[in-house]
Amino acid sequence: MAGILVGYSRTSGSDQQAGLEAQERDLKAAGVEKLFSEQVSSVGRRERLEAAIDFCREGDTLTVTRPDRLSRGVADLLSIIERLEKKGVALRILSFGGGVLDTSNATSRLIMTVLAATASWERAVMLERQREGVMKAKLEGKYKGRAPTARRQAEAVRALHAEGAKVADIVRQVGISRASVYRCLNSAVTSAKF
Repeated sequence: MAGILVGYSRTSGSDQQAGLEAQERDLKAAGVEKLFSEQVSSVGRRERLEAAIDFCREGDTLTVTRPDRLSRGVADLLSIIERLEKKGVALRILSFGGGVLDTSNATSRLIMTVLAATASWERAVMLERQREGVMKAKLEGKYKGRAPTARRQAEAVRALHAEGAKVADIVRQVGISRASVYRCLNSAVTSAKF
């Protein structure tokens, strides 16, 4: 029994609507019959991806436009492929240098694994260079880092607390977390003791 093409599209945020629409257009043009879309960071909980995987039946093919729309990295991609293969479902990626990769054959699986590993390596190298740049800037006294938001708001937090404001109200008014409010209040108490 031949399966159907199930599509999955994702962008990181609601400000990327055009990107989501382009993915959906490309997936429909490729013959996708059932489409799952979401706007969520790849590190967030991807509920529609889970729904797409659950929906797939043996013989179906999960189709995406690019691997980064599907996975967080090599390990995540390989984990998704393994989950799909256990269900008898192939993965098809439309935009691999103008070609299509489909895990229903061994050569495409090999190429996909190598390309995913290369992308992961490139990201690791980029982060390594970034860390080296930050270290150099620190040594030259040019890098100060991000100023802690809560510390800048400590005076306002203490003033609101002194006026009798509840912690939840301080969180809303100042725009910092509940834990940060408590840190500001505790640092004031600690400072007062010495």
